Amino acid sequence: MNYVPVIGLETHVELKTESKMFCSCSANYFGKAPNTHTCPVCLGLPGALPVPNKKAIEWTILLGLALNCTINKESKFDRKNYFYPDLPKGYQISQYDKPIASGGWLNLKSQNSNLKTTEKKIRITRVHLEEDTGKLLHSNKDTLIDFNRSGVPLVEVVTEPDFDNSTDVKRFLEELHTIIRYLDISDADMEKGSMRMEPNISLRKITNDELRITNKNQKLELPNYKVEVKNINSFNFAKKAIDYELKRQAEILDSGKIPVQETRGYNDKKGITYSQRSKEEAHDYRYFPEPDIPPMEFGNEKLEMINDTLPELPAAKVERYIKKFGIKSSDAVIISRDKIISAYFENVLSKIKSDKAGQTVANAMVNKKISTKLSSDEFAKEIEKLSKPKETNMGMLASSIEKAIESNPKVVADYKSGKTNAIMFLVGQVMREMKGQADAQTVRAELEKKLK
Repeated sequence: MNYVPVIGLETHVELKTESKMFCSCSANYFGKAPNTHTCPVCLGLPGALPVPNKKAIEWTILLGLALNCTINKESKFDRKNYFYPDLPKGYQISQYDKPIASGGWLNLKSQNSNLKTTEKKIRITRVHLEEDTGKLLHSNKDTLIDFNRSGVPLVEVVTEPDFDNSTDVKRFLEELHTIIRYLDISDADMEKGSMRMEPNISLRKITNDELRITNKNQKLELPNYKVEVKNINSFNFAKKAIDYELKRQAEILDSGKIPVQETRGYNDKKGITYSQRSKEEAHDYRYFPEPDIPPMEFGNEKLEMINDTLPELPAAKVERYIKKFGIKSSDAVIISRDKIISAYFENVLSKIKSDKAGQTVANAMVNKKISTKLSSDEFAKEIEKLSKPKETNMGMLASSIEKAIESNPKVVADYKSGKTNAIMFLVGQVMREMKGQADAQTVRAELEKKLK
C-alpha cells in the first residue's frame, strides 16, 4: 500500500519578558530553587486576578508579522479547561477562536544537486499567546511539581498539515528558530525547554490514481486520525520521532488497522515514541472567553509602530547578500543565521575599498581562515593581505613549469585537444613545486603561453 505522510507542527516558544504573562513574578525561572518564583496569580489561588503582559502581546504581534500573518484587530483570551497536576487553576489561559495572528506562511528554499533552487510554502494557521504550565519532576516513585514556570508567556505557532517529510520539518524549525532569535523575543534555548516542538503525524492511504493527483499538487483529504508527539526539544529528535512514527503507523495500516489517535512522547535514548494518553479534541477543553480579561483591540497606529521595529529577516538578508555582495547562496545562508555574525560580515566589508571582496570575506569567515575574534578593522587588513598578488620568482616559475609539463604529458595532450580545464591540474603541480610562493593567475598565464 502507498501512503502520503501528513504532518503539521505546533511549536511553543517561551518569551523572554522580565515578568510572567499575567502577574509580576520574574519569568527568569531556569535554575532557580523550586517554587520560589510564584504568587497567588500563577498558583491559581482563589480570587487572584490576571493582568496581561503588554510586552508579550507586542512580541506576539511582531512574530506574527515576521511570519506574514494577518494581525487580528480584535483578539481575546480564553480558558482552556483540563485537569493535570502541572496546571494549578484547572484551566490554562490561552486563545481559541480569536488569536492574535493567523493566516501566514513561511517559504522553505533548497537547492538540488544541479544547484536549482526550489521553494515550498508552509502555511501558518495561527500564532497565539498563552501561559506556560508548571513542570513535573519524576523521582523514584514520587512526582514533584515546580510552579516557577507556571505563567511564563508562551507563544504557540501552529502550521497547516503541509509537510510530507521529516527533512522539511527540520528545515522549517531551524528557520523559525533563526527568525525568533533575530526578533530577540526569546532565547529559544531548547536545552532549557524554551522552545518545544510537537508534530502531528498521520499517513494517508492512496491509490495509484491518487498518486497521480498528488504529483499534480491537488489536495487530498486528511486522514481520519492523527498522533501528536509532545515536548520534543531538538530538531534532530523531531526528525527522528517523525521517521519512527511514519514507520510504526505504516505497519499498523498494513495490518488492516487504524493507528490510535493519541498523544505520545519520544524516548531519545531508544529512538522510539511511546503512548502517553488519548488525544483530546477542541471540544474536550470546553473553551470559553476568559471573564477576567477584557477583549483586546489593536489600532492601525499601534500595529504600524510594531511593524517599524521588524528587522531585516534571514531570508531577505540572504537575497541581499547574493545580489549586493555576489556571494554563493550556501555561504549567504551560513552567515545570515546569526545577527551578530552577519553584522560583523557587513562591518568588515565596509572597511574594504574593493566592491568585489564579498566572496573573499565570506570564504575567510565560513572556512575559518581568519579568526572572527579579531576586530572588523583587523579582519579587513588580513583580507587585503590575502587579496594582494604574491610576488613570483619568474626564474623559478619557468623551471617549475618545464618540470610540470615534462612530468604530465597526458594532461598536456588533453589541454591541447580542447580540454581547457586540464590546465588547472598543471597549475596545482606548479604551485606545489613552488610551495605556494607564486600568484596562481600568473602561473596560469605563463602556462598558457608555454602550451600555445
